[in-house]
Amino acid sequence: MTVAHNPCVLVIETDDSLANQLSFDLQEAGYEAILAHDATSGLQYCRDRQPALIVLDRMLAGESGLSLCKNLRSAGTRSPVLVLMARDTVDDRVACLEAGADDYILKPYRPEDFLKLIRLYLKPDVDTTEQLRFGELVLDIATRRAIHNGRVIDLTMKEFELLKFLMEHPREVLTREQILENVWGYDFMGESNVIEVYIRYLRLKIEDEGQKRLIQTVRGVGYVLRES
Repeated sequence: MTVAHNPCVLVIETDDSLANQLSFDLQEAGYEAILAHDATSGLQYCRDRQPALIVLDRMLAGESGLSLCKNLRSAGTRSPVLVLMARDTVDDRVACLEAGADDYILKPYRPEDFLKLIRLYLKPDVDTTEQLRFGELVLDIATRRAIHNGRVIDLTMKEFELLKFLMEHPREVLTREQILENVWGYDFMGESNVIEVYIRYLRLKIEDEGQKRLIQTVRGVGYVLRES
């Protein structure tokens, strides 16, 4: 598969064998791959190259991958971040999301799953001036930013996709299954609370303190964007 413009993917991985395998598969799929073997060099590459996407291991020499992810977000990095994890518990998934990661990849590493996820996050940008509106909430599709009551709000990729889906279906109750299928695009474990985590993030960002809730929970069903 040939990928236009060869998007740059930064791989931050201590294990040489795994790092080389990830790099090989990315290049075979048409991406440009950059390797960093520790958090310090990974952070420097992010500043110098501004990669389109970052893959990092949760276990890194000198600094945990989650700490690095937090540092990247604090430094203003908006590129999607995918975390390589050996365990798949609810606590592990939530810890990744709360660190600012967009998604995770489970070990043992499977190239087909890895590249499917990469393609999902590196879809070509669409040149558009489209905006979605709901009351005082505006979502700019081109910049992937929200504006609420004149306040500009930066969103991670998954926050943007979730808010976009909600705003495309205002006042319509959306089930967890609909949200998972349309926003994440692949199956999550049934007990995963990834949606709840991201709903909480969006509420903290877009709902002004003391004002009515925009994203409402429909107990036992899902969520709906509507006026209280």
